[in-house]
Amino acid sequence: MRILRTDEARFTGLPDYPFKANYQDVGPGLRMHFVDEGPRNAAPVIMLHGEPSWSYLYRHMIPTVASAGYRVLAPDLIGFGKSDKPADVTDYSYDNHMTWLTRWIDALELQNITLVCQNWGSLLGLRLAAEHHRRFSRIIVGNGMLPTGDLPAPAVFRAWKAFACHSPWFPVARIIQLGTERTLSANEMAAYEAPFPNAEFKAGARAFPALVPVSPHDPASAANREAWRTLEKWRKPFITCFSNGDPITRGGDRHMQRRIPGALGQPHITLRGGHFLQEDSPREFARVILDALKAEIAA
Repeated sequence: MRILRTDEARFTGLPDYPFKANYQDVGPGLRMHFVDEGPRNAAPVIMLHGEPSWSYLYRHMIPTVASAGYRVLAPDLIGFGKSDKPADVTDYSYDNHMTWLTRWIDALELQNITLVCQNWGSLLGLRLAAEHHRRFSRIIVGNGMLPTGDLPAPAVFRAWKAFACHSPWFPVARIIQLGTERTLSANEMAAYEAPFPNAEFKAGARAFPALVPVSPHDPASAANREAWRTLEKWRKPFITCFSNGDPITRGGDRHMQRRIPGALGQPHITLRGGHFLQEDSPREFARVILDALKAEIAA
């Protein structure tokens, strides 16, 4: 495996991203970057990003939750952000991403975790929580799902998959902007491009759409079905926080609310925004997290 590492200088002076860099080895010569803010002995809140973003996506939410007394951890998935980037698309698989994330939470010895996830953060995070359910205390999902390939993929996703696989042009910041209602500044656009100095660094982002299970026989389908068997018994708090403007995940919130017992009676909410609701409604999204954490204290 040939591993690329983005020069740290490309991340200098990013707007609203003052966080200290932390690194954890998750494989031979392979390190994962993560933000770690707030008291180290406080209950951890993991914020998992998706495609093709990185922990920068949560920059407006991290300080709000950390300042309320919680330990906020926002990793960059391998292939994204400040994390290392295997150079070949074939280096990436659903199982590899699961292994890398599991090694990360094991190394940090995290318990009593609140999971916040969106997009591929949900595809990985929901399975992670199911497979390590004793470590997790609650789940908050925004614009995400855990597909098994048993239901047909939306046409908009099939078009996106074809583009990611075959287009010679893969403009990361433009892709983020297409999924965001508000107009990103030039500096914000540059921050989303910062992890990728050239096309060679984008193998992880290119790989993700093809890894989504779209048929019952896909490599990840069986493990995802097994995760669903756990989630269908999940009675800890499960909250959906979707946006009103995402054609890719629309309806997924109601699907999960019906299937997951812990969703019953929870304050599910629909926020204003596109696919990347962390950009469009970050304060409101952070408030959902804090309200969920405070509800446990009140109980």
